[in-house]
Amino acid sequence: MRKLLLVLAAAGATLFSPAGRAQNYPTKPITLVSVFGPGSASDTICRVLAQPLGIALKETVIVEDRPGANGALAALYVARAAPDGHTLLMGTNSPLSAVPYLMKNVSYDPIKDFTPVSRVGSFTQILVVNATLPIKTLKDLIDYGKAYPGKLSFASGNSAGIVAGQTLAHWAEIDMLHVPYKSTPPALQDVLAGRISMMSVDLTSAMPHVHSGAVRALAVTRIARSALFPELPTLDELEMKGFDLDAWAGIVVPAQTPTAIVAQLNTELRKILDDPQIKSKLANVGFETISSSPAELGDLIKIQLGKWGKMIKDAGIQPE
Repeated sequence: MRKLLLVLAAAGATLFSPAGRAQNYPTKPITLVSVFGPGSASDTICRVLAQPLGIALKETVIVEDRPGANGALAALYVARAAPDGHTLLMGTNSPLSAVPYLMKNVSYDPIKDFTPVSRVGSFTQILVVNATLPIKTLKDLIDYGKAYPGKLSFASGNSAGIVAGQTLAHWAEIDMLHVPYKSTPPALQDVLAGRISMMSVDLTSAMPHVHSGAVRALAVTRIARSALFPELPTLDELEMKGFDLDAWAGIVVPAQTPTAIVAQLNTELRKILDDPQIKSKLANVGFETISSSPAELGDLIKIQLGKWGKMIKDAGIQPE
């Protein structure tokens, strides 16, 4: 009888433990929060993943855009959400790597306030200029900037755009006006219209305009050439030695989310991200998929946090 009571007590403890509760997950629609606005790369990737994730979890997955402060508003919203697996953040390098160095007052900790679920992949970030400018190479850009001081400007819709533009200006010793935007689409529209000279932008947003000839692509920001745009050289190849800006994405949930829920989300996300059809669909919008374990994403966040901190410091960017 004593042994039976012990077994029943253990079973009850499991049932009411955080791990045990995962068997009833999810119990309501899930919100997948994008850190940037409609039409952005972050929003696009969220919408591609939402439907298959909803099917896998047998529940609706709603994409909610919360742009502002380079993703900090979205990150803070998710950090303060209930840790029950019903609010997910499509975390990117902006709120989880760069914001702690770009802003003086950040109300969340990118490591302590989130539990990693899975890496999602990388946005291929490219440097583009308005096609009406007499600039076809990085050398042309630098020569033009030195010949016409203060005439060049660069837009940014996220932290990658800020860091790439400021690093280039600092490295080349040219004067460029920085014009910040809350999201990539309006920033790119002003580059297309010729109101802004250039920007570093994800291939997801830029690809149609590169193909149409409205903007001219000069280089990739990562140290390795992109499999999606292999003919485009890297900034490292073009004398900006060692420059390696990876605009990454990964899904995180609030800290203290039960381990079993995190494991379930990771299992389903990895199946989706490793599906050839999903890979192809995301590649068609300029995104390279990479899935991971929660621990691997956690390690990436820590590494990228240090890496972005160094890039921001080296570019001479002061927190605001």
